[in-house]
Amino acid sequence: MFEGPVQDLIDELGRLPGIGPKSAQRLAFHLLGTEEADITRLQDALGRVKAGVVFCEVCGNVSEKQRCRICADARRDATLVCVVEEPKDVMAVERTREFRGRYHVLGGALDPMGGIGPDQLRVRELLRRIGGQPTEGGEQEPEIAEVILAMDPNTEGEATATYLVRLLRDFPGLTVTKLASGLPMGGDLEFADELTLGRALAGRRPTAL
Repeated sequence: MFEGPVQDLIDELGRLPGIGPKSAQRLAFHLLGTEEADITRLQDALGRVKAGVVFCEVCGNVSEKQRCRICADARRDATLVCVVEEPKDVMAVERTREFRGRYHVLGGALDPMGGIGPDQLRVRELLRRIGGQPTEGGEQEPEIAEVILAMDPNTEGEATATYLVRLLRDFPGLTVTKLASGLPMGGDLEFADELTLGRALAGRRPTAL
């Protein structure tokens, strides 16, 4: 245990996902040895994230405006929607350069043990989009023809995909697909390499409705 502000900094850094006690300690002492100007830039960046970042009214991705750059891009295929868990997964799919549709970010995956059910995710918003209801801004979106379920290949992701398949099978004319095999079970979409994820996206297959 260190004294005062140093230990407070270590404790706060240790609360971040993926940061253990040793990593938190290394980061804290790195920051202690950093120039004041660098600390100021970090503080400013953190402040701008909280003050200037919103969630897209259409897909739920992080954005600086009411609509993210992908939903605002008229060149993207609005009839094709890839459903992912988190904003980081949008970037993972974008890196493949295989997908030219739009996205829907759920904000997580079903995890009953962790207290995360359908009401904690953006499931209702997805159903409204597919049903052709206007967005929160009152604009009418094009009819969606295909939904790609791109959940993380783990237990929570599979449970979320199965739940969504049950909901989406009632929409006439809607094609529901999942990423093809090639993604390892128990992994995170974020860490899949571009080639593997690109092939999985290109080889998606219909789900059993």
